Amino acid sequence: MEKLLIKGGNRLSGEIRISGAKNAALPILAATLLTKETAVIKNLPHLHDITTMLELLGCMGVHTVVTEDMSVEINAGTLNNLTAPYSLVKTMRASILVLGPMLAHFGEANVSLPGGCAIGTRPVDLHIRGLEAMGAEIEVVDGYIRAKVNGRLKGAKIFFDTVTVTGTENILMAATLADGVTILENAAKEPEVIDLAHCLNAMGAKITGIGTDTLRIEGVESLHGCTYPILPDRIETGTYLVAAAVTGGKIKLKDTDPTILDAVLTKLREAGAKITTGPDWIELDMEGRRPKSVNITTAPYPAFPTDMQAQFTVLNAIAEGTATVVETVFENRFMHIQELNRMGANAQVSGNTVVIKGCEKLSGAPVMATDLRASASLVIAGLIASGETLVDRVYHIDRGYECIEEKFQNLGGLVSRVVRGAE
Repeated sequence: MEKLLIKGGNRLSGEIRISGAKNAALPILAATLLTKETAVIKNLPHLHDITTMLELLGCMGVHTVVTEDMSVEINAGTLNNLTAPYSLVKTMRASILVLGPMLAHFGEANVSLPGGCAIGTRPVDLHIRGLEAMGAEIEVVDGYIRAKVNGRLKGAKIFFDTVTVTGTENILMAATLADGVTILENAAKEPEVIDLAHCLNAMGAKITGIGTDTLRIEGVESLHGCTYPILPDRIETGTYLVAAAVTGGKIKLKDTDPTILDAVLTKLREAGAKITTGPDWIELDMEGRRPKSVNITTAPYPAFPTDMQAQFTVLNAIAEGTATVVETVFENRFMHIQELNRMGANAQVSGNTVVIKGCEKLSGAPVMATDLRASASLVIAGLIASGETLVDRVYHIDRGYECIEEKFQNLGGLVSRVVRGAE
């Protein structure tokens, strides 16, 4: 079984390139189902979740060609199977994103109920209710969402009673081919949603209100192909910035976008980091100092992202002072706390809040990754721990971080992939 072995003690230094955003790439790959023409998607990250989505499209008959520069050419005109099977969907929650575009374009979709990270309840009822409001007939049978529509979907006014990223994306894609105007209220405003909307407009959709919580979509009869580059991954960016901060290091991240990281950069500055930015780069310098503790409350964008909570929990674990971290997005996202405490952290969980008293050092230990971002936080903890840290279940990391050990090695981190039996 593959694991990551981390030897702590080195300050990170140097520069690396940030990959394309997984959470933008997945819905945009699904959006190619909306046209029979070829779409070329550029700046794809080389990740297990991307491979799974391409495999899912392939099993439905979609023609895909991956080029050497990790662009992919996709043509859904060859689609011959309207079922997204459990064998693939169970491994990745984002598979649900094929539901809306497949239903809108082909009039039918059979999609297995999704799996993915075990970080709490993320129901698909908002997706189903939205599509039903647009005229779809949907039933859940034998673990599958079976959806049909007679003719085109109809434009509708849809209010999301909770902010949902994938729900917004699914209904947004479906609405592009609907008959009439669709209004999405309380829509998610994440940069990845914005990226999807811009890609859809590049394919001929008519979407306005992009970047606000009210999206207006004027349905069109058909979409066409396009060439579209995925935006940089803001969570990967934030992860490496935190890693540099906790090690007292200095790094420069290229091919990223500081304008979509305001909440994270604000907290890093509060922790004592010196940060400078350019149009497509960010530089962080801790000048060898130990970070100061920072209070965090997660919330939908543009507030502090839940996907950065675990990384900042590690920062607080070795920071000067005591901090409170409040998780408002998912109800089961402190599974990394027990592992951090095994490394010497002083963190106490109470409901959706964890109180962390910073300590001067952590100690290496065998630890287990429980979800994607928690696993990244354990790698960061290993970088500052004395001795060796062995992170098990690294398949979680490979779902969201491209070449994580190579990138840390380029920054001077002692991170390597090893194959070992059960510890």
